[in-house]
Amino acid sequence: KVFFCNSGAEANEAAIKFARIYGGPGRFEIITMKDSFHGRTLATVAATGQDKIKDGFEPLPLGFKHVPFNDVKAVKDALTDKTTAIMLEPIQGEGGINIASKDYIASLRQLCNEKNLLLIFDEVQTGMGRTGEMFCYQHYGITPDIMTLAKSLGGGVPIGAMTVKADIAHSLKPGSHASTFGGSPLVCRAALAVFKAIEKDKLLNNVNFISKYLFDRLNKLKGQYPVIKEIRGRGLMIGIELHRECKSLTAECLKRGLLINCTQGNVLRLMPPLIVAKKDVNKALGILDEGLKSLPKE
Repeated sequence: KVFFCNSGAEANEAAIKFARIYGGPGRFEIITMKDSFHGRTLATVAATGQDKIKDGFEPLPLGFKHVPFNDVKAVKDALTDKTTAIMLEPIQGEGGINIASKDYIASLRQLCNEKNLLLIFDEVQTGMGRTGEMFCYQHYGITPDIMTLAKSLGGGVPIGAMTVKADIAHSLKPGSHASTFGGSPLVCRAALAVFKAIEKDKLLNNVNFISKYLFDRLNKLKGQYPVIKEIRGRGLMIGIELHRECKSLTAECLKRGLLINCTQGNVLRLMPPLIVAKKDVNKALGILDEGLKSLPKE
């Protein structure tokens, strides 16, 4: 079942509230990951595992524990009788395009089943075809209890959604949570059009085709420029980790007409549109090549 709202932060707020009411009295803690990003409201800032996002907004809501990403032992060590949920991005976007391993996700799913915990996937960035499947969880062979969506869900209009497994959806009673403009006919029609476009235009096929081509080209660039440490990602959600800061490179690319961004100080984040064509990739990588050439020697 689905609760509609206006943004990813609102969808994650809904998931946090759902987890607390599902847990019942005394169970309110949610384990989240270091380097995660879940939004800009006070609760989602508290859930986010990055100090720079929290700076200046304290005191923040309590009830969140942050553990290293891809570390099952750290999650187990953080469990208490107050824990109600584990919340994570299957690929950390703001965190630097860090990908959850298949074993890690399988272990979290098993742990949640054993301890009666909710597994919450924040798919605000990874959802809607970005990784080559409609939703990123499909790469892992498991299903989360809650998934949050936003960003590309509306194709440019503001919509967010918290999706919940039907057999637990009754935990959040009518009237216990709401959104004034959530689920309006305009934005829902837009979201339906996005789903239809992805299916009709076979955009998942394009994502996977272009992804392979893009990774091949990027790895060739890696061979040419020692400043590139690693190329990682899935589908059209790609990180280029450098051995140095990357803000100057993003600025140089912007001057030449390529819009990319820098996250975690030294990771270029590439998230081209799902309709991107080879000629667009070639043009973009030509600009990136020029930008890399322009970097001063260290």
